[in-house]
Amino acid sequence: MIHAPKGSRTAGPLRAPVQTLARLHRRKHELLSVLDRLEIPLHTNGSENDIRALVTKRKISGGTVSEAGKNARDVLLGLMKTCIKLDISFFRYLGGRLGIHAQPPIPPLPDLVRQAAQA
Repeated sequence: MIHAPKGSRTAGPLRAPVQTLARLHRRKHELLSVLDRLEIPLHTNGSENDIRALVTKRKISGGTVSEAGKNARDVLLGLMKTCIKLDISFFRYLGGRLGIHAQPPIPPLPDLVRQAAQA
């Protein structure tokens, strides 16, 4: 464990780093538990990429006018990102849900997500 030198009072610029290191040391087991789950990436690039399109769209358009518009945009963006992750054409998926395409139907996304998780 990291301690300040005996008899000294940690003050000034050393106090915060010493406290931070001590807190991290106390939580070491919790912080390193991610190493028990090797399927979890050690970075957040995937999550950041998932929201990047939403942020870009919001900046360009200035946002939505109504709550219903925000919900519709969020739902469609979520469907699109899920289709991309499952390597499915978003427009083909949408066409299948709306009965537009005469191609073989695409199963519901929850079924495809479960299949991908089990693979």
